[in-house]
Amino acid sequence: MAGHSHWAGIKHKKALIDNKRGKVWSKIAKALMVAAKLGGGDPTTNPRLRVPLADARAARMPKDNIERAIKKGTGELDGGDVEEILYEGYGPGGVAILCEIMTDNRNRTAPELRKLFDVHGGKLGATGCVSYLFERKGLVAISATAADEEQLMEIALETGADDVKREDETFEITCDPDVYADLLSALEAAGIEPTVKEVTRIPSSTVDLDVEQGQKVLKFMEALDDHDDVQSVSSNFNVPKELMDA
Repeated sequence: MAGHSHWAGIKHKKALIDNKRGKVWSKIAKALMVAAKLGGGDPTTNPRLRVPLADARAARMPKDNIERAIKKGTGELDGGDVEEILYEGYGPGGVAILCEIMTDNRNRTAPELRKLFDVHGGKLGATGCVSYLFERKGLVAISATAADEEQLMEIALETGADDVKREDETFEITCDPDVYADLLSALEAAGIEPTVKEVTRIPSSTVDLDVEQGQKVLKFMEALDDHDDVQSVSSNFNVPKELMDA
């Protein structure tokens, strides 16, 4: 695996500056509904439910909100008719784009996503056009000042994570989504606070962009990420350092 693109780090840096808690909770609620709908409301028998539950705790989502979303997913309460869709296509510079969508109205979402692709110089593609380039993984990034590699390797081994590697001043841990919640719990128990924590799609290879292309792609990615029905956005681009530090 060649490693994730720069988008994850940029996105989470911006999220710290512009923390739209209501929107974050709304996206987590949809993820809870879909997970509960597919596998039931008990995280001990539904591994997929553990991921949004971990995200909910990290986002300090109220317990009542969490329980209500799960009950909507299981059908105990109305309003849980949310479906999961993967949209894929190309952005400026031909970069691959994957959007994980959770919506209660695909007839509304599809044209809105198509317009976003068109407006930002991208193109919505057919099913399978770029998804083969990505693998779904849990991704946790930790500042090199917050923990040492030996400690992180030990935690990774104990929780069944795949790999620990250093990128500049950051350690990155990747894992199967099924052990993502266990990894977060182990890091929390050790007093280690990640700078990035998400289940995302990691590209098998990346594309380097120049400043002009990078600015266009980042603007596009932010617009997609800001859409209410977009759960996550993944891509395979890298941008120059000056854009990373902007």
